[in-house]
Amino acid sequence: MNKAIKFGTVTAVGLALGAATPVMAHEKGDILVRGGVVTVMPTGDSGTVSGLPDGVNNARVEVENNSQLSLVGVYILRDKIGLEVLAATPFKHDIVGKGDLEGVDVGETRHLPPTVSLQYYFGEKDAKFKPYLGVGLNYTLFFSEKVDGGLLNTLNTLPTVARLGGVKSADLELDGSLGLAAQAGVDVKLKDRWYLNAALWYVDIDTEAELKTDLGTTHKVDVEVDPWVFNVSLAYKF
Repeated sequence: MNKAIKFGTVTAVGLALGAATPVMAHEKGDILVRGGVVTVMPTGDSGTVSGLPDGVNNARVEVENNSQLSLVGVYILRDKIGLEVLAATPFKHDIVGKGDLEGVDVGETRHLPPTVSLQYYFGEKDAKFKPYLGVGLNYTLFFSEKVDGGLLNTLNTLPTVARLGGVKSADLELDGSLGLAAQAGVDVKLKDRWYLNAALWYVDIDTEAELKTDLGTTHKVDVEVDPWVFNVSLAYKF
């Protein structure tokens, strides 16, 4: 499933929710604060790792899922139009090998993915269900990258590395990413100003990972993280 199809899927989900309710929504000046649990589920793949010897031509990596606490703020700019900021506690993702690196624990990284979205809300002012669609920008900052001993052991099985005395340590660095985000969600009124919220994002996150060893060798790989992001939260409207 390519990125255009994934963005289209988010839009289709939101339109389906919106079709089920009348028009009008949260009012100008309203502020919503949502707190809950958010899960990042990467769907992308990577290119092949550079700098490896002949015969190792399909070494790739994959980023695994992680869940964290979420905090989402929304300001209703005008009736039915909202500006949302998605934040969360830092995500911690394991990076594992694929292809020629299948079964190898490569390392881990932490990241913060703040996302700002402009939203359109469906539903009447007092409707129990208030679905919405949104589009925005995401900036992902990677930090605290670590290399797993399993990767060092694997590198040391390569003849060219063994002849140099073996790798004893390595540093991993991932570039930050700026990309589009699409979302669909719904606020379900519980009582007075309290709501239950469920939301889905597709976020375009691309990065380049660079591994530098103590032998002076450098290995690079382009990674498409491109996660689905699911959030379930309790919301209060001020």
